[in-house]
Amino acid sequence: MKLKSIVVFCGASEGYDNTYREVAYELGSYLATNKIRLVYGGAKVGLMGALADGALQNGGEVIGVIPNFLETSEIANKNITELVRVETMHDRKIKMHELSDGIITLPGGWGTMDEMFEMLTWAQLGLHKKTSWAFKY
Repeated sequence: MKLKSIVVFCGASEGYDNTYREVAYELGSYLATNKIRLVYGGAKVGLMGALADGALQNGGEVIGVIPNFLETSEIANKNITELVRVETMHDRKIKMHELSDGIITLPGGWGTMDEMFEMLTWAQLGLHKKTSWAFKY
């Protein structure tokens, strides 16, 4: 199956090493170059911002999904293809799942782990058959 869109879960912070930011940018670039739409958390800062920049600067389509209460604190990215606003974190995960064919997880905090584990749990329960990847650098 050719992937049309990938959800990438990652942090809204930079991390402790510039390598994280570089890898996020490279992944965004890779997805765009291979005509795979990026679905992500909608922020313009941290690894999320680097990921979106990599896709956008290489002609990619980028859809961000952000809960209303995080729009200011995560500094919503207004320069992406589409910004979807939802009410709750759970709504965010459901929407990101609906918009994607596969899942990638980059470094992040508790929220990123929550997103990754929920997708893994849904797969274990047979709620989806998407391919999942997690990267550690």
